[in-house]
Amino acid sequence: MKILIIGGTKFLGRFLVEEGLKGNHEITLFNRGNNKEEFLHVEQIHGNRNIDIDLLKNRKWDAVIDTCGYLPQSVEKSVNALGENIGQYVFISTISVYKDFSKKDFNEDAELLSMTREEADELTKDNDSAIMSHYGELKALCEQELLKSIANKSLIIRPGLIVGPYDGTDHFTYWVNRVNEGGEVLAPGDPDRMVQFIDVRDLAKWTIHMVERKGLGIFNATGIDKELTMKSMLNAIKHSLGSDAEFVWIDDEFLLENEVGPWMELPLWIPEEKPLADGKNMSGLLATNTDRAQSQGLTFRSVEETAIDTLKWYQKNSSSQAMKAGMSREKESLLLEKWSSKTIVEEK
Repeated sequence: MKILIIGGTKFLGRFLVEEGLKGNHEITLFNRGNNKEEFLHVEQIHGNRNIDIDLLKNRKWDAVIDTCGYLPQSVEKSVNALGENIGQYVFISTISVYKDFSKKDFNEDAELLSMTREEADELTKDNDSAIMSHYGELKALCEQELLKSIANKSLIIRPGLIVGPYDGTDHFTYWVNRVNEGGEVLAPGDPDRMVQFIDVRDLAKWTIHMVERKGLGIFNATGIDKELTMKSMLNAIKHSLGSDAEFVWIDDEFLLENEVGPWMELPLWIPEEKPLADGKNMSGLLATNTDRAQSQGLTFRSVEETAIDTLKWYQKNSSSQAMKAGMSREKESLLLEKWSSKTIVEEK
C-alpha cells in the first residue's frame, strides 16, 4: 500500500513509519523536515500544509495518516487537496474532544466539546497559547470537517496519554526514572485510583493494522486492556527495573494543602477534590472505554515492557535534560519529611 504520513517523526510518526515499513508499505512523509535525517530511505516532501499543500496534489495514496491536524482550516486544506486521490483518511484526534470527564468508562458516543467555525477562525488569529487552551474544541472541529467532507473515507482515532520511548512530555518517563533511582518515592493519592495510557508502539501498530483493513469509524485508543491503578503501575515499574523503591502514599488533601500540582508535578495524579480545568470534575479522564478498538484488534504490551524500554531510551538520549513533568527531588524530600512528621504526631 502507498501511505502518506502528515506530521513529524519525533514520536508517533517515527513508529508509524517503522510499522509501515515492516508491512512492506510504500511510505511518503510530508512535514517541515525538522527530523529529515531519521528516514533517509523514505520519500520525504518538505513543507507546511497551510502554505505548501499543493505539493501533494495529483499524487495518489491508498491512505493518509494525519498526526498533526490541530486546526479545522488545516484539515480542510488537506481534504481539499487529497480527498479524491486517497482511499482512506486517518485522523489522529484525542480524547480531549469529550465534554464531560466526570463519569468513567465513557465511549465514543459521549458528548463532544463544541465551538463554531467562526469562533475557531477568530481564535487562530491569536497566539499559540490561546489555541492550545481550546485544544479539545479545535480537534473536535477537525473531526467534523472530515465527517462533513469525506465520512466514507474517514478513520478517527482518539488516543489518551501516549507514552514510551521518544515521549517528549515525560509524564510516564518521570515515574520510570524516579522509581529506578530508588529510595523513598512519594506516591500520590488513592493507590487504587485508575490510571490509563497507551504505548506509542501499540498505537502505531494498530493504526497501520486499521489502514491495512481499510477500517473506518471513530475509536478511543488508550489502554490498557484491564484496570490499571496507580499502585499496580508503580509496582510494575519497580519490579521490571529491579528497583529498591519504597512507595510512601500521601493523601490528596495533604498534597493539595502543600500546593502540589496535579498531572504536571505528579503525572497521572488527578484528585477528584481539585479539578484540573474550569471547575470540571476530571476523574474519568484516565478511565476511557476502549472496547470498540479492542474488538478491531487493538492490543497492549505490558507496563513492564514499556517501563524497561522507556528507561533505556531515556538514559541513552535524554537523561542530561531537565524533565518537562514531575516533581523536583528537593521538593519531594521536603514533602516526605513533612508527611512523616505529621504521621508521627497523629500517632501520638
